[in-house]
Amino acid sequence: MPRSFAAKLLALLALFACLNILSDLQISTTAQARVKLGIDVLADTRFEILRGKRVGLLTHQAGVNQFGQSTIDVLRNARQVQLVKLFGPEHGIYGDEKANVPVLDKIDPRTNLPVYSLFGKYRKPTAGMLSGLDVLVIDLQDLGVRSYTYAACMRYAMEAAIENNLEVVVLDRPNPLGGLKVDGPNREEKWRSYVGDFPVPYVHGLTMGELARMAVSEKGILNLSDAERKSAKLSVVTMEGWNRYMSWTNTGLSWIPTSPNIPTFESVVGYSMTGLGAQLGGFKHGIGSEYPFRILTFDKVKLDALKKELEARNIPGVAFETKQFMSGQKEGLYVKITDWKAWRPTELSFHMMQVADKFSRSNPFASTSEGQGNLFNKHVGSSRWWQEITQRGQNSNLSGFIVSWERQAKQFQYRTRKYWLYD
Repeated sequence: MPRSFAAKLLALLALFACLNILSDLQISTTAQARVKLGIDVLADTRFEILRGKRVGLLTHQAGVNQFGQSTIDVLRNARQVQLVKLFGPEHGIYGDEKANVPVLDKIDPRTNLPVYSLFGKYRKPTAGMLSGLDVLVIDLQDLGVRSYTYAACMRYAMEAAIENNLEVVVLDRPNPLGGLKVDGPNREEKWRSYVGDFPVPYVHGLTMGELARMAVSEKGILNLSDAERKSAKLSVVTMEGWNRYMSWTNTGLSWIPTSPNIPTFESVVGYSMTGLGAQLGGFKHGIGSEYPFRILTFDKVKLDALKKELEARNIPGVAFETKQFMSGQKEGLYVKITDWKAWRPTELSFHMMQVADKFSRSNPFASTSEGQGNLFNKHVGSSRWWQEITQRGQNSNLSGFIVSWERQAKQFQYRTRKYWLYD
């Protein structure tokens, strides 16, 4: 073998070895970069904050540690923790209850612990439910979208716990849309409801722990006296490794369905951008299919015409791809995110409403019943857009609303930075 060739071969082998080492380092770095959730950090402290206390736990099927183990099991199996009661939100503690259907109290067959439903006869825990407890632990994965019931469930539970002199411990979790994405209408007090409890933009950029801090700090969120708010004992067990720029895909965590129609992170993204737009007017967004909230159809309108109309609107950060769904039985427009930074989550919904008017014989929103209109406004958090779309339809001044919402989003972020737990 020529000497020069041998030298080149050795150099090449050394390069491959270095690349393998670098590859291993990248794998190791990725593993170490996995976000530690509040429940993981709590376990790392050997549950110090809960020792010697009788614990109630409000959680659901997505309340798991970084390895997918249920928070219920983590606390139940910890020798330092006395877990005595469970509380469940909408869809129950195991996520097997239907949306907007009351859930009954029961004894959990897996743990033999009593489970009190906070989406049934009561939404706020009673004094009887909380009796015998020293601390209420809350571990709920939210979407970062206002019109979802888990933040309201936390708020009611916090309020009841504080009224009954219990400590509140929130085990924090990522906002799946990240901590910098803030968008859409602010919630007006008139439209406060269980699907719009916090006075925040439609996409708010806060974690559940940060929302909890906001609740005890600002008047009017919790229905408490000033003295009760000031005496509130709230602890947030913060995550490790999560930063505000991180969406769910950056966390290294597996998505656990938070409700039947939110099986994937892709559906979280879809919920924030099509959920309002398909509520009224005729659009469908894939509920019941393999792409919930991500695939659009409009009855009696050909896909080519629908695609052309949506693309002509030049909506930042999104594109529309013709795609088969329902195992190839149907075809629709799949909404893709092409530029996460440019993407304004709620904008598409309002374009959808303008398009619905364009493709309808008459304004479909103007003929909507008062009850349906009010329900829509509860989700949006404001009646201003409703007044605009019912009066002007496709000629609504959407660009003016978007500018206003962006200004409000910046003001909200500036005002609520004091509640941030992560940079």
